[in-house]
Parts: sequence; structure tokens; C-alpha cells
Amino acid sequence: MPQIIPIRDLKKTSELSEMCRKAKEPVFITKNGYGDMVIMSMETYEKTMLMNDIYRKLDAAEQSIARGEVMDGFDSLRKTREKYDL
Repeated sequence: MPQIIPIRDLKKTSELSEMCRKAKEPVFITKNGYGDMVIMSMETYEKTMLMNDIYRKLDAAEQSIARGEVMDGFDSLRKTREKYDL
């Protein structure tokens, strides 16, 4: 379940840092009852960026397949071996 805290709690930096590390997900900051910011630990940020990169690459691969830009697996391996002298 997401953590939601008011902006005035940003003054409690040590507690907020600990909360972010324990939650392992973004912490949502509200201002006057409305969403204002999101804060997260470096570990969570790096994991999120890695997953975004994977999803982008999967999407690009699926679009290539949809356009018919496919190659036989054996041909692909042969070309890779030739390219890198393997």
C-alpha cells in the first residue's frame, strides 16, 4: 500500500529517508490535500529505471516483430559470430 504524507513532514528528513528505504516503493507527498511530489530511495529509483529500460526494449522488439523485421535465430547467431569472430 502506498505511503502518503503531508508536505510538512519533509522536515523530518531522517525519518523520511528511513520510510523510503523500508517502503521499497515511492512515497507520495501531498500539499493542501492534493498530490504534489513523489520521493523514493535510490534503490527503488534504480530498480524503477531498470524496469523502464526493459519495458522500452521489449516494446521496441514487439514493434519490430509486428513490422515483420524478424530474422531466423540461426542466421542471427551466425552473423553475430562472424561480426565478433567467435
